[in-house]
Amino acid sequence: MAKNAYVKLNIRPNGVFLELYPAKEGGNALNIDATEQYLDKIFMGDYEKVFVREELKKPLVSVREVLITQKAIQSVDETVVVTISHDKMHASGKFYPAAGGKELDREEIIREMVKAGVKYGVAEENIAGFLKQRVYDANILLASATKQIEGTDAEITYFFNTDLTQKPKVNEDGSVDFHNLDLISSVTAGAIIAELKPAVLGKPGIDVCGGLLRPAKVKQRILKVGKNIRLSEDGLQAYSEVNGHATLVDDRIFVSDLYDVPANVDASTGDIVYEGNVHVRGNVNTGFSIHAKGDIVVDGVVEGAKLVAGGHIILKRGVQGMDRAKLTADGNIISRFIESATAEAGGYISADAILHSHVSAKGDITVDGRKGNIAGGTIRSGSLISAKNIGSTMGTTTVLEVGIEPEIVEEYHNLMDELETNKEEQEKNMPLLMAFAKRVKLGEKLPVDKMLQFKEVKDRRDALLKREEEINERMAFLKEQIDSYTGGSVKVQGLIYPGCKLIISGATYYVKQESTYCSFSKQQGEVKLGAY
Repeated sequence: MAKNAYVKLNIRPNGVFLELYPAKEGGNALNIDATEQYLDKIFMGDYEKVFVREELKKPLVSVREVLITQKAIQSVDETVVVTISHDKMHASGKFYPAAGGKELDREEIIREMVKAGVKYGVAEENIAGFLKQRVYDANILLASATKQIEGTDAEITYFFNTDLTQKPKVNEDGSVDFHNLDLISSVTAGAIIAELKPAVLGKPGIDVCGGLLRPAKVKQRILKVGKNIRLSEDGLQAYSEVNGHATLVDDRIFVSDLYDVPANVDASTGDIVYEGNVHVRGNVNTGFSIHAKGDIVVDGVVEGAKLVAGGHIILKRGVQGMDRAKLTADGNIISRFIESATAEAGGYISADAILHSHVSAKGDITVDGRKGNIAGGTIRSGSLISAKNIGSTMGTTTVLEVGIEPEIVEEYHNLMDELETNKEEQEKNMPLLMAFAKRVKLGEKLPVDKMLQFKEVKDRRDALLKREEEINERMAFLKEQIDSYTGGSVKVQGLIYPGCKLIISGATYYVKQESTYCSFSKQQGEVKLGAY
């Protein structure tokens, strides 16, 4: 059985000796610091400390003695050295045997513990065990803290999809799965949609010095709900009161009714304006519109129509816009194809093909279905444009812009158009303004109607000049933003053809030869061609 090294004093007529007993059976070596602490307590530092320390450092393989002092000492009582752990979670004692003196009792041990700072958690059974069988070769646990019990944060479980960033899966044959998108979470009347597990408060503990051990603060939560939702009496469950769709916005649950159009959106339905989600089982015909604060799902084809959604737009067949269709979504746009249409998304756009369209998204634009073609039009993304093939063998003009929010680029281009129109109007009015000014300078008295006309032209000129100044200032600010941005890239799995124009974070690149399995990004102020 392992036995730790230990010491005891031996008082003789010629001095006090420290007997050193080595460890046995793999026990712990002598603790020099603890031994010196014991000697300091007995002799109050009045002994040969340097000599003793050097002797204690020597290997201890058999019992030996070290002279502590030659001063006459009658006896030494049994002693305990109490040590409190750094974290104050426990206190231990190392006992040293008496040398002609008296042994410790319980009250004296407690008194030594109090002198060391112990105020709580006395291990009575360990003290009693030592008094029954005195052991000097081990540290004995004398006191233990009561640890604090940590609480748990409140937790809400939602029984509907709260992740609106999921993208459609691509099937093994390369087609995009538009049937199992799981972007819209259907709920039925009476169904539980969320459950709150309340926070559990922790319990404080006490360290061996009597200090309070505080548990960490827990996070409290409540179920926050909108209309069409019923809370249980204790506020721990939320139930839908209608058939509809559940969404989570800023930790608040909303349930919207679903407007279900069983056939086409046409003359039989008129334009649709709805507070929740809209599901069209047929087509959306040319000239009609849908405005929904939630999601819009169309099973058929969107023709030259207008769709505006506060959530996502999902077109299971696609849009053949005839240069009249416009799709606007605060969320994502997912469509089988987008042709001859305008599409703007606050999230990402995913399609099998984008042809001759003006498309913009704050997030990624991904065209990686079975065809995966982008050809013609202008495609803008704040982060990434990825497709299998871009452009065509016919050299179709295709403009790709990435690296800054499309709204900024769109505003910049709109201001350019407005500035051109402004200058054209100024040039148009200039001859008339100069003619009036010349007649006035020559002292000619103009009729009242001519003077009013002159004033109107002059006021219009001043307004145009002021607006020109505002436009230039705003364009300079936007240009600085565009030029300072360095992110964004274009990735091509298949081929990119000549005729494509790439604008990445303000830098322009014209594709002059076919490239395959490649990527484009802005590096050191220029667009560079790299590996996919």
